[in-house]
Amino acid sequence: MRRLFDRTLKPVCVSARSVTIRWLERRNGIHTEVEIELEDLGVDAPGRVRYKPAAWFIMRRILPPRKVASDDVFIDMGSGMGRAVFQAARSYPFRRVIGVEISNELNRAARANIDRSRGRLRCREVLLVSADILDYEFPDDVTVVFFNNPLVGELFAAAAEKVLASVDRRPRRVRVIYCNPIEHEMLMRTGRFRPVRRLRGLRPSAEWSRSNSTRMYEVSARSRRDTAPESRLSRRLRGGVRYALWVRCRAEQFRHLDVAGR
Repeated sequence: MRRLFDRTLKPVCVSARSVTIRWLERRNGIHTEVEIELEDLGVDAPGRVRYKPAAWFIMRRILPPRKVASDDVFIDMGSGMGRAVFQAARSYPFRRVIGVEISNELNRAARANIDRSRGRLRCREVLLVSADILDYEFPDDVTVVFFNNPLVGELFAAAAEKVLASVDRRPRRVRVIYCNPIEHEMLMRTGRFRPVRRLRGLRPSAEWSRSNSTRMYEVSARSRRDTAPESRLSRRLRGGVRYALWVRCRAEQFRHLDVAGR
C-alpha cells in the first residue's frame, strides 16, 4: 500500500504542497520552509529533533480562532524559524505570543520573519526567546502550549513537567497542541493530560499516519488528594523508612570498617 502511494499519490501531494507553501510564504513575507539538523547549527542534539516547521493549517484545524479569548497566552516550545509563532500572532486574538528556541541562528531568522510581517499581526506583543526549553522559566499565564515534536524521551518529560508545575502554581485551563505525538503514552501516564481532539494523518501505515497527526490535550490541576496535607501516620511511616535506611547505612559502614581492621 505504501509503495503504491509513493509511486502515485505522493508526488502529486508533494508538488501541490510545495506550490501552496511557496505562495503562502511569499504572500506573508516570511521564510520558514526548510529542514535543518541541529548538529549543523552547533546544538548538542541528543534527545532533540531536527528543525522542521509545522504544517501550515494545522493550528487552525485543531484550535479554531473562535476558541481563543483575548486573555489567552500562546507559547511555542521549540519555535524554530517562527512559523507557528507567526500563525498564532497573525490569526488569533492572543494577548501575548511567545517562542522559545535553543538555536540562536533559527531565532534570528524567526525575528526577521516577525519583523517583516508586523503590519499583518493581530497580536502585537510577540516575544522570541533564545533559550533551552529545559532552562526556560515557564510563564504562569500561558494557556496554549505548542509542541512540534521538539524533544523526545526524558527531555520531553522534563518539558511536560514544566507545564504541570506551572498549572500547580497557578491553576487554570491550559491546552497543549502536540504535533507528531511520539510521547503520547508518556503524557497519558501522568494522568493529567486529557486528550480532547485528534487530527489523523491520511497515510497508508499506522506509523506514518502518526507522524502526520496532531493531538490536543487539556491539562488538569493536581487533585486535592495529591495536594492534601500529609497525615500524621504518613509522616511517621516516612520517618520510619528514613530511619531504617539510616540504620542500614550505618551498619554497612561499620561492617566495612571491621573488614578493613582485619
